[in-house]
Amino acid sequence: MNNSSTTAPSAAVVLSAPPGRNGKARAAVAILFLTNGALFANLLPRYPAIMADLGLSNAQFGLAVAAFPLGALLAGLASGVLIRRFRSSRVAVAGTILTSAGILCAGMAPSWAALAAALFFAGAMDAVTDVAQNAHGLRVQRLYQRSIINSLHAVWSIGAVLGGLMGAAAAGLNLAPGIHLSISAALFAALTLCCYRFLLPGPETDDGGATAADAANGTTANATAAPDFGPASAARGAVAKYGVLAALVLIATAGALVEDAGSSWSAIYLSDTLGAATTIAGLGFVALTGAQFIGRLLGDRLVDRFGQRTVARAGGVIAAVGMGTALAVPSIPGTILGFAAAGLGVATLVPAAMHAADELPGLRPGTGLTMVSWLMRVGFLVSPPVVGAIADAASLRVGLIVVPLAGILVLALSAVLAKRRQLVSSH
Repeated sequence: MNNSSTTAPSAAVVLSAPPGRNGKARAAVAILFLTNGALFANLLPRYPAIMADLGLSNAQFGLAVAAFPLGALLAGLASGVLIRRFRSSRVAVAGTILTSAGILCAGMAPSWAALAAALFFAGAMDAVTDVAQNAHGLRVQRLYQRSIINSLHAVWSIGAVLGGLMGAAAAGLNLAPGIHLSISAALFAALTLCCYRFLLPGPETDDGGATAADAANGTTANATAAPDFGPASAARGAVAKYGVLAALVLIATAGALVEDAGSSWSAIYLSDTLGAATTIAGLGFVALTGAQFIGRLLGDRLVDRFGQRTVARAGGVIAAVGMGTALAVPSIPGTILGFAAAGLGVATLVPAAMHAADELPGLRPGTGLTMVSWLMRVGFLVSPPVVGAIADAASLRVGLIVVPLAGILVLALSAVLAKRRQLVSSH
């Protein structure tokens, strides 16, 4: 990567906006993150009721849930094209409304096939929304000329906690999933439409002629070419580079796997295995997401002081010990605390892996980031059916051992992360 000041600016250029619009745009894009977190989280506490109403086994339910990340995986690569054609603001708002419709259909599904189809559609729309809101958030960040993207992800966590509490309350009141999710869809779709007018106007193109979506996919016109090595050095460099990239994908996937375990299985484990009331069962996911939010608020300062590697290792220990203890000595309060420990432990993993991948030498700007972001969705795809199959063969308690194992995996691979965070990107 070229650090020369003569390199033409691409995604790092500051976009123009009317004076005083920055704060409104930041608040508006924060609402996009909030609604994105809240919509899906409303569905999660209703999983036990949906599973019971449809008479699904653990394996069948796991396969249905896997349709959500499958849809996200297949649709994720189309996001850039949609953003370039219709703008990130429009894509994010439209994607949010379509996601809410898919989640509503999942809550009202009359069969396993309908549930899987609805979750597939919701996952596809969620992936498009996720890329679009991040692209727009980065536009706003360039106006501020300092990092605000972590705060936006923290707002996503607030939305997820809000949605989880709404879902748990609806379950406790025995409100039908269709009625509850209709209210949720109408509320957050209306909120998203109201914030649209405050988002940044105009296309995604910056002064260098590259779009935000292009930058995210590493296809900017000003992307710096990799150094020219000799054949032997190039081969060794490629092996090392892609080995590090593979490790970063696994670290991000470990974080995704823990998040999925909390979202897909915490309510079912607490209610079916431990006998928790429906209102209490939803608190496992709330605890995980709430602790993850706290970790994201503290993460930047901790990384600045101790480095990504140390923070990731500490997080791996917290997740492994916390959830491992909860599984070894099962109880309702201990399990909720275990999920909280897991959420706190993985809070910085995905941002750390994405940042490290984006700084890998020999890759065009954004290429490593895109690969990690896309491939970690495989973790969301594989996790539900694997845990479900283990639960049917043994027990869900055994299936959830993937959470402490993910913490151990992070410990094993964290050496690829930097000891100290780079304050200025090398792009």
